[in-house]
Amino acid sequence: MSVCRGTKRSGDPCTLPATGSNGFCWAHNPANAEKRRRMASTAGRGKPNAEIRAVKSRLQALADMVEEGRMDRGDAAVCGQLWGTYIRAVGMELRVKEFEEMAREVEELRGIVEANRERGGYGT
Repeated sequence: MSVCRGTKRSGDPCTLPATGSNGFCWAHNPANAEKRRRMASTAGRGKPNAEIRAVKSRLQALADMVEEGRMDRGDAAVCGQLWGTYIRAVGMELRVKEFEEMAREVEELRGIVEANRERGGYGT
């Protein structure tokens, strides 16, 4: 099995197996550069982040109203608890999406490994 000839951000050599004839792993293969760029540009810009920003804004407004005496502290506390529950649900949704994405990536990698084995790679 050959090792990727790419370099990590730290400057250390990559230790992943090379998956193609060019000697690179998927992450360092120039053919995947556009897909990696698209994945990086969309990371962290989804619906959950917009929802979290909106909840933060609502919580700030609640705090301001309590501070200014325009809302009862007890009512604001209940609202804050509800928004906190909402934030946890959004966080769970994000974790589920990340898990599903990792599962898809693992399946893709399994396919690459299997294809390599069928071609006689990986020491078989």
